Amino acid sequence: MSRHDVSDLAIRLGRNAEAVCRHYLSSGRRAGRYWIVGDVKNSPGRSMFVRLTGPETGKGAAGKWTDMATGQHGDLLDVIREALGLVDFRQVVEEARRFLSLPHPGPAKTRRPPGGTTNVAVRSPEAARRLFTMSRPIPGTLAEIYLNGRAIRSLSGTAALRYHPRCYYWAGERSPTEIWPAMVASVTDLDGRQTGAHRTYLAPLGLAPDGSGKAPVETPRRAMGDLLGHGVRFGIADEVLAAGEGIETVLSPRQVLPQMPMLAALSAAHLAAILFPATLRRLYTLRDRDPAGNAARDSLMARAESVGIEAIAVSPIGADFNDDLRQRGVDALRAVLKEQLHPEDVSRFMEA
Repeated sequence: MSRHDVSDLAIRLGRNAEAVCRHYLSSGRRAGRYWIVGDVKNSPGRSMFVRLTGPETGKGAAGKWTDMATGQHGDLLDVIREALGLVDFRQVVEEARRFLSLPHPGPAKTRRPPGGTTNVAVRSPEAARRLFTMSRPIPGTLAEIYLNGRAIRSLSGTAALRYHPRCYYWAGERSPTEIWPAMVASVTDLDGRQTGAHRTYLAPLGLAPDGSGKAPVETPRRAMGDLLGHGVRFGIADEVLAAGEGIETVLSPRQVLPQMPMLAALSAAHLAAILFPATLRRLYTLRDRDPAGNAARDSLMARAESVGIEAIAVSPIGADFNDDLRQRGVDALRAVLKEQLHPEDVSRFMEA
């Protein structure tokens, strides 16, 4: 088979990237413009992401994938080979051709929101901007109660978070649309332009009397729009930035470092891929204690150091910094952070 034929086959698979992922990487799920899964062998997890949209060839092409835990990357032919354990490339080609001969429904481009009047690209940045605009500031809402229940009580500088009392939740093609309250976070690029939104679906007070619970749905955290390289920002980064995975993970250190700019990347894979401000000189990685968190930390620190940014890993005592805050208290968290930060940043950012 010629190189041209192989390239054409990869392009045709890329045009059906979501169908390929659903078939061969069934342990994963769609998240915005990506399919997230554990690895190319279809293990559960979140360290590998596959582009579902993009040009047919070149940088950012649909079907290209990267595993942040291992540094592996490739196209959908590689996915077929590894997921099925094929050795002979002729078998890979035969399987790809067999798959492409099957009927596959394309991913839904648009959907009419219940009660709405206009078709909207449900995963687009525009839909994300609309959702955030329709939401309201969190003071006095269930979102504030939820964060307070996670021991996050100081909410200064959290304009990137809002609350929507009736946010649509759609589990899948055969499932009805549900409505749940949600904390909505704005995902922005380095210039402050909103590129996406993240939703944390919350349990109403009738289901969780203390307000600290998430909605009883399969995936209570969901993102939409363009996420790669971007994040939920608390403060404007200049020379110093702290970055972590989850919103609660990042807001926990802000309880004692309220002026330090921080960013929540929303997953380990996206944490490893965040873009750096041109002015950045020191980066703190707020790691989660799990294999994906370790891999994201290592990848992010290597990238930062390669462009002359001082990279410092900051570790919790427990599974993550929100666990430390809830189980050990704010004074213990302050002590843990003080030991790991640069002395200059302790005096500059830490509250006494």
